[in-house]
Amino acid sequence: MRIVIKVGGSAIAPSLEAKRFSEYAQVIRSLAKDHTVLVVVGGGTPAREYINVTKELKASNALRDLIGIGVSRLNARLLISAMNDAAYPEPPHDYQEASLAMYSGKIIIMGGVQPGQTTDAVAAILAEYVHADLLIRTTSVDGVYTADPRVDKNAKKIDHMTPQELLELVAKMEMTAGANNIFDMLGAQIIKRSHIPMMIISGQDPHNIIDAVNGKKIGTLIK
Repeated sequence: MRIVIKVGGSAIAPSLEAKRFSEYAQVIRSLAKDHTVLVVVGGGTPAREYINVTKELKASNALRDLIGIGVSRLNARLLISAMNDAAYPEPPHDYQEASLAMYSGKIIIMGGVQPGQTTDAVAAILAEYVHADLLIRTTSVDGVYTADPRVDKNAKKIDHMTPQELLELVAKMEMTAGANNIFDMLGAQIIKRSHIPMMIISGQDPHNIIDAVNGKKIGTLIK
């Protein structure tokens, strides 16, 4: 299969630790033995810390986005560094560059692309651009819930939902630079129009990615 993996910054970089990047690299290299793999990495806690400073400095939203993009690309470079030459050496700057680099046979790892787009949207657009068979989104919780399970103890996990149901859920969320939502509106719209199956899973254990690809019932399937 051709698989796009969105590695949430909250999953890979809740704090900067080489071990965490190495664990993800090992799993992704294993997956790439049988599949074509492209990865989009989020900014995580470091990005939000930088963005919070820009808010205090009253920087524009576009500048905040650019700073978040910069941090996500730094995270992408860290993951590339952990790949032992299995990855394409540079994070692509756009979808065309990523698509062309894919034919190198290397694992493609990139961060954000342009202001106004979260890395969720980047992953969805990339999946559409390269005709991916599956999009996997790792996050800090084990799927989509009716409410934030970290706040609401009565929140219930959703095992399966349609792209329209995902759209209705994310419509309630505010898209701001550094937001930590389950997915974003643009990404959800791309999923709906492209009919790309997506799984949202916990990124706490990187091996969940392999389980998802192998069809194990984990996380939330959007299809």
